[in-house]
Amino acid sequence: MTLIDSRPGIAAVWDAVAAKTGVAIDSELVVSRLGPPLSHEAAHWFPEHEVPGIVAMYRELYPDLAVHASEHLPGVVDALAAVHEAGGRVLVITAKNGPHAQLHLDHLGLAVDELVGGAWAEEKGGVLRERGASIYVGDHLGDVRAAKVADAVSVAVTTGPYAAEELSAAGADVVLGDLTEFPAWLAAHLAA
Repeated sequence: MTLIDSRPGIAAVWDAVAAKTGVAIDSELVVSRLGPPLSHEAAHWFPEHEVPGIVAMYRELYPDLAVHASEHLPGVVDALAAVHEAGGRVLVITAKNGPHAQLHLDHLGLAVDELVGGAWAEEKGGVLRERGASIYVGDHLGDVRAAKVADAVSVAVTTGPYAAEELSAAGADVVLGDLTEFPAWLAAHLAA
C-alpha cells in the first residue's frame, strides 16, 4: 500500500472466493499482510494443488470487485509530481499482476512512466537495477530488500503492514509516515 489503498477491494474478492469455494477465508487477516504474491496468500487457505485454480478465480473476479473500491493514499499525486518535476521517471513495480495494477492506475488517474507487475522482493531489485533506479519507495520489508539489491536508496512508508521501527531495522535508509512527506524529502535529498 504505497500508492493506493486496495484493501477494501481485495477483501471483497477474497470474500467472493470464500463464497464460491465454501472455504472460510479471513479477508481482514488477508489485507493485513498485503505485499507477497497472490499465490502465497492462496496457499494459506487452500492445498497446494488447488492454488493455481484459486489464483485464476481471484483474477477473474478482481476487475469487477477490487478496482473501483481502491483510493489514493495521502500524498501520492504530489509525490509522483515531485519525481517528474525533478526530471525523474516513476516506475511502479508490484507483485500484483500487471493488467490489474494498470486498471488501478487508470481508475485513479496516476501518472507513471512504467509499470512492471509480477515481481516480488529481490525480483523487484533486479528490475530496479535494470532500469537504473536510484530511489525505491515501498511499504514492505520485501521492498527494503529490493532497494538493497539495486543499491538504491530505500525510502519506506508506514502505510503498509510494518511499523517504522521494523522498516528501519530491516535497513530502510529513510522512513516516512506516508507520501505527504516525500516531496520535501526528495527536494532535500537532491539538494544534498
